[in-house]
Amino acid sequence: MSSHASTDSPGISNSDRRALFWACFTAIAATAAVFAVRGQVIGDWAREFGLTETQKGELLGVGLWPFAASIVGVSLVADRIGYGRCMFFAFVCHVASTIMLLCAKGYWGLYAGTFLVSIGSGAAQAIADPVVASMYRHNKTTWLNILHASWPAGMVAGGIAGIALGVGGGLDWRWRIGMLLVPMLLYGVLMLGHRFPVHERIEAGVSDKDMFRETGAIGLFLVLVFLFGEFGRLLGLPWFAGVLAAAVCAGAFGIFTRSLGQPMFLFLLVLMIPLATTELGTDSWITSLMEGPMKAMSLNAGWVLIYTSLIMMILRFSAAPVVKLLTPLGVLIASCVLASAGLLALSRATGLTILAAATLYGVGKTYFWPTMLGIVAERFPKGGALSLNAVSAVGMMSVGVLGTVFLGSIQDHAVESRLHAENPALHRQVVATKSSVMGTYQAVDPDRVKALSETDQAALHKLTGDASKGALATTAIFPAMMLVGYLGLFFIFRTRGGYRAVALNNPAAGGPPPN
Repeated sequence: MSSHASTDSPGISNSDRRALFWACFTAIAATAAVFAVRGQVIGDWAREFGLTETQKGELLGVGLWPFAASIVGVSLVADRIGYGRCMFFAFVCHVASTIMLLCAKGYWGLYAGTFLVSIGSGAAQAIADPVVASMYRHNKTTWLNILHASWPAGMVAGGIAGIALGVGGGLDWRWRIGMLLVPMLLYGVLMLGHRFPVHERIEAGVSDKDMFRETGAIGLFLVLVFLFGEFGRLLGLPWFAGVLAAAVCAGAFGIFTRSLGQPMFLFLLVLMIPLATTELGTDSWITSLMEGPMKAMSLNAGWVLIYTSLIMMILRFSAAPVVKLLTPLGVLIASCVLASAGLLALSRATGLTILAAATLYGVGKTYFWPTMLGIVAERFPKGGALSLNAVSAVGMMSVGVLGTVFLGSIQDHAVESRLHAENPALHRQVVATKSSVMGTYQAVDPDRVKALSETDQAALHKLTGDASKGALATTAIFPAMMLVGYLGLFFIFRTRGGYRAVALNNPAAGGPPPN
């Protein structure tokens, strides 16, 4: 046992610590499995209930924005009302929503169930990070990395189980939804009868107002501008309506707290935007981008994502020696270099070299998200659950609102410019002016493609695949941007004697591995 175990979190026994760690791990894994399975069954829902493409998009959308809203809302009260109550709320939402989906008779039943499961997933995410950071105060970055091995684990398990149940026409989609109850009930049992920790800022007597000051007006604006922007899009409002609403709320928050936010924390919040785009944004596109090269080897393109997720899971479990050797900032600097190299390699890879390139990218993206959380938890403990979860919220919402759209825009531009250069006649036939949240742009119009001959469609398909795959090279700019930011932080800390975790009035400590 570590000599720090007794000072982890006063009043929490080793048995409580082990059980609650695995409860948090399983809760996040369940959340990841929900995302994986929902993507698998959306087509079944459309066929059974006669959904339009718009309704499908609405169901996928309601799986995201309530998640982010729940993270923010729960973070505001979690430290004060207790992590146990909040985790129980997440558990009830998860189980009730799954039952609602199993009993759904149409669009609105699916909508309500998806909305509630997103609320539960956001609450579970909002609680898991501060619980683990509170229990393992001496090794926050290491333990948050281990905790977040649960996300790729849930994605892989949910994805493979869902595929297995759907092979050859398979079982009804309700079996895939029903299997989600297994991890949900498991984390409910694991947390039963165990005492949750109290955050160190509560123990140290840091007030809620002082907690809010760490995030400040600018920090809250960065969170709300994405959240309100998505609300506005769903309601058909102009983009500036969300910005204005976020500015009004952040202004009132700033007057109350008399704080714009800690400068370094705000810098980390901004860095979370390219980080989330590099990890989650690229993941959302990589299957379709690698479809051509993988098909040439008679393999499903989905295996690229499963393979890189397995790498993430294994390496996050092995984070302790890496964090100890490199320090948290060193880990992020090395990750930026590897992720950039991996994306560049994937953009050019063919045949078996795809495996090597995917390995490089998988290793590079592994430690991004949990190490950022670890730095925030270690450097801003006064911020409590709010500052920790604000980072996750900005990451999730920015990639959903801007990141994936920007990556799609990169691909559209790559295809359009290459088509213009190589086949101007075909370019004139299929390219049209489109609009998005990022303004007007030129892109291939799917309706015009349908009117082409089979020969022209085949030529366009090949060109599109090559150009889109090459667009991965452009996404390497995101980890390159982060590299500049992390190197700047590294030199700032070096002038101050090196990176150190901030301790409040109570001793910071770590604990023994869960077993």
